[in-house]
Amino acid sequence: MIFIYFIALIASFVILFKSASFFVEGASGIAKVLNISKMVIGIVLVGMATTAPEFFVSVIAAFKGKPEFALGNAVGSVICDDGIALALAAILAPTVIYVNCRVLKIVGIFLLSIDILAYILARNGTIGRLEGAVFVLILCVYYIFILKRRDLQFEEKSPEGIASETRKKNLSSSQKSRLKRLILVFIMGLAGVVVTSYIVIWAAEGIAEYFSVSETIIGLIVLAFGTSLPEISTCVTAAIKGEGEMAVGNIIGADILNVLWIIGVSSIVNPIKVELKVMNFAFPYMILIVLTMLVAIRIGCRLGKTKGAILLGLYIVYIFLTLILFAPGVS
Repeated sequence: MIFIYFIALIASFVILFKSASFFVEGASGIAKVLNISKMVIGIVLVGMATTAPEFFVSVIAAFKGKPEFALGNAVGSVICDDGIALALAAILAPTVIYVNCRVLKIVGIFLLSIDILAYILARNGTIGRLEGAVFVLILCVYYIFILKRRDLQFEEKSPEGIASETRKKNLSSSQKSRLKRLILVFIMGLAGVVVTSYIVIWAAEGIAEYFSVSETIIGLIVLAFGTSLPEISTCVTAAIKGEGEMAVGNIIGADILNVLWIIGVSSIVNPIKVELKVMNFAFPYMILIVLTMLVAIRIGCRLGKTKGAILLGLYIVYIFLTLILFAPGVS
């Protein structure tokens, strides 16, 4: 039976990864056909699409009464994004990754602040529905702030823009056909993510029970890595193609969504209760790796191979400490 669990888990991660790709393709394509600003696509749609696996796995876990899976997956994904995705991007990028320090300062302070806030709210061992609602509200305010600051609207009404709006109001038959296909791709991707998320939780429960391993370890390590595959692939691919700043932005955006969107909605679905031992390890380590990542990038407004190696080293230490603290018979 254990082999079935492992096969189901691996297969689910593969399907989850492909479903997330469909989700991104469909969301981005629909936005382009409807002439929505590319910046809106990047900030809102792509960010939410790449964190869709974490979101659905965590929410379904919370719905099924598995708070260790939900919280561990969300917090573990932040650590995985910074310690694997961004680290590999820095190491594999052909050149040093330069970033806009002014933008980094604004978004970085916000990311660090919400991480600390989440830790403070979780110190009593529970993240309730009220705290979850606060997280979601903060996310909404964050999006409004970003969109207004970047002045994101539909394309300006230049002659091409006016023509584009006209085409949007009167879509050609080929555009309508493409839109239908994109909606189908979007729905397929969404359905794939939801269904495989259920299978992931089922397999993870089986593995944890068979080996008598804490569900915390499964959430913090296994689920976090598997659901972070879209961010890892997107980040590394962008860096290799010379789009390092996009990779950094993608990870910071995903980190924000993991805390506000995923933990927030999961706790609204079902208040998250977690052991204080877990909380006092996972949250401080998340804050440590996020702070290290932000300071590393802030120094010289660049991210190179050495800094990437430091982040990767922190992730390896994280795996070691997690096993020492929570694996039975290891400590």
